[in-house]
Amino acid sequence: MNSEFMDALKDLEKERGIEMDVLIDAIEAALISAYKKHYGTAQNVRVEINRENGDIHVFYRKEVVETVEDETLQMSLEEAREFDPDFEVGDIFESEVTPKSFGRIAAQTAKHVVVQRIREAERNMVYGQFATRKDDIVTATVLRTEGRNVYIDLGKSEALLAPSEQIPRESYQVGDRLKVYILEVRKTTKGPQIMVSRTHPGLLKRLFEREVPEIGDGTVEIKSVVREPGWRSKIAVYSKNENVDPVGACVGTRGMRVQSIVNELAGEKIEVIRWDEDPAVYVSNALSPAKALSVEVDEAEKFTRVIVPDFQLSLAIGKEGQNARLAARLTGWKIDIRSESQAAEEMELATEEAQAENSPPIIEENAAEVDIADEKSE
Repeated sequence: MNSEFMDALKDLEKERGIEMDVLIDAIEAALISAYKKHYGTAQNVRVEINRENGDIHVFYRKEVVETVEDETLQMSLEEAREFDPDFEVGDIFESEVTPKSFGRIAAQTAKHVVVQRIREAERNMVYGQFATRKDDIVTATVLRTEGRNVYIDLGKSEALLAPSEQIPRESYQVGDRLKVYILEVRKTTKGPQIMVSRTHPGLLKRLFEREVPEIGDGTVEIKSVVREPGWRSKIAVYSKNENVDPVGACVGTRGMRVQSIVNELAGEKIEVIRWDEDPAVYVSNALSPAKALSVEVDEAEKFTRVIVPDFQLSLAIGKEGQNARLAARLTGWKIDIRSESQAAEEMELATEEAQAENSPPIIEENAAEVDIADEKSE
């Protein structure tokens, strides 16, 4: 190695952010292995690289001991004091053993180490870049498909969109641009592995944060998000500012804001719900588009009983129970839905049962009278 090589290391430090001392330490460690392998020695050696001119020096090292047990690693105190009378037991004796032909081996080894470190640095930079963006969304391009797996180009790296994270019925073609949610970033020996999602509720939340300025500046707050990806989703929003309609802000003029998000999510139906601290009101809102006539709340069991008009029962429950299921997940409350006529029938039945329980035991009294009459006739 020479001064030009050292200058190149300094340039790497500036351009790649890899500290020069870290590189040199790694090269020195690699040269120790290269020296032992090439010259077939078991000696304890140390390699030193001059930071200015790149000169390399190899030193063998021996520990000064009273009694020598391993001549390759140890030296007697008596022998050491022949070189320097100040040596004591436990000191380390060093002597330079740099081979004349070591320059070529050193250059190859140094090149290999530098290339390896550059790759590691790039991987760490990519990992650091995306690890800090976990739970965020990025716009990416479909790179390729392998079976049901879709690989996404993120610029300096690629990510995996697994089958479980893909929106049902959505197709992916090479070159398609789409927004994905960064689900997880893992460190592996082959570099960072980035997992992304199109189905995570966080994707919907981030899309609203980008599309609705009132959410971005904190005027409107997202309280809860639930999805059945590709089909339907509900998002509960709230504003402390009484002059701001949180639902209207999210929907936008003529529904333009929410429609852009619907388009991004392959036509997924999105319902924006007004959050309320009163669970009865919140549950009622969550069952939209159905209108609740009444909501009974059991806070101990976190259970609600909702009465809706007869003609809206199927609307409240939804296809295959989807609307009721999403409303329950959105609010965190169990929801029992009954039509107005069902509730009336149940009330009537309950009233009859209560009256029956409170009515006098006529049959038992008659039986007692008969027994008394029989006793008198005897």
